[in-house]
Amino acid sequence: MGKQRNKKRITSKIDELPEQLRLQVDLMLADTSNTYVEISQFLKTAGYEISKSSICRYAARTNTAMQRLKEAQLQTDKLVQVIKENPDADYTEAAIVLTMNGLVNRMATAEEEFDAMPLDKAGRLIASLSRTKVYKDRVRQDMKDKADIAFKEMETEMMKVIKQDPVAAEQLKAILQRAKERMVQYD
Repeated sequence: MGKQRNKKRITSKIDELPEQLRLQVDLMLADTSNTYVEISQFLKTAGYEISKSSICRYAARTNTAMQRLKEAQLQTDKLVQVIKENPDADYTEAAIVLTMNGLVNRMATAEEEFDAMPLDKAGRLIASLSRTKVYKDRVRQDMKDKADIAFKEMETEMMKVIKQDPVAAEQLKAILQRAKERMVQYD
């Protein structure tokens, strides 16, 4: 394979502006009534020659970063809300979904970064997540099977004890059935 390119942080002329002026540019970009030409002219009057194309690229880059931050915050807020509403729930599924979503988004939006991303590593991560899901499903099914066996054995033993009272036997069966349904419901 050829020599792999080192990825460098993207900087623009706007990033090199004094902070106060860069913040003013950010405010102007946030106000959609300002055009890139107007922002370029504003910077020219401040003594900085920056093209409208540079401003456009800077805006696109900062908007993408801001959108990613908003999406991450929204996902975190949703997860916190779910945790508050269901403190006894299993969160591994949510973590797997969030991680897989992040990987898929990363692969879908990688563009030129995609060439530098080791595909074997991404493939191993996806395979690992898939194995985790299969393992989790297998454990859940195993627990359900063991609960079924335990409830059948318990029902048999209890039926031997209360065989003399058919009403009590039916009530016990109903209680065991509800308990079994709750066990399956909470896993």
